[in-house]
Amino acid sequence: MRIPCPFCGPRDEVEFTWRGDASVQRPAAEAGVEAFHDYVYLRRNPRGWTQEWWQHSAGCRAWLRVERHTMTHEIRKVEAA
Repeated sequence: MRIPCPFCGPRDEVEFTWRGDASVQRPAAEAGVEAFHDYVYLRRNPRGWTQEWWQHSAGCRAWLRVERHTMTHEIRKVEAA
């Protein structure tokens, strides 16, 4: 898979570190224990388009928000975090 870094150009995925789902929202401070439990432990495993955090760890070290298809690994959008 090639990820088009907005600063360095297209690079192989081995230069990047996947950091997780970019669509997950931290619960408000007043949310209950169950909300934080779900935030930490329960994750979706979607089929289709997802928003993900990637860091260009072997390059410019920038954080990127990548829109990627989980089945085909096609990348539709990349933007700086």
